[in-house]
Amino acid sequence: MAKTAILNVRIDPETKNNAENLYSSFGITISDAINMFLHQSLLVGGLPFDLKNPHYNAKTEAAMQETRDIISGKVQTKRYSTAHALIEDLEDEC
Repeated sequence: MAKTAILNVRIDPETKNNAENLYSSFGITISDAINMFLHQSLLVGGLPFDLKNPHYNAKTEAAMQETRDIISGKVQTKRYSTAHALIEDLEDEC
C-alpha cells in the first residue's frame, strides 16, 4: 500500500494564497493543514469545529458600523434631555 495518497481539491486562488500565507506563518504547508484537519476529524468523529454563521447581513453590519461611528464621535447625533423632547422632535419630522 502507498505511503501517501493524492487528494485534489478545487478552491479559489485567493483563498489558497491566503491559506498558504497563514499556514506558512505556522511553519506548515496546506498539505500539512489538511492532514491535521482529517486526523482531527477522525479523532472527534466529525468536523473538528462547530458550524456557525458568524456573519451578519449587510443591513445589520451597516447599523453596527453606524453605532461604532457614533460611539467614536465620527458621527454627531442629536441629544434629548427627556423622552418627551424626543417624541416631539419625531412628530415634527412627520
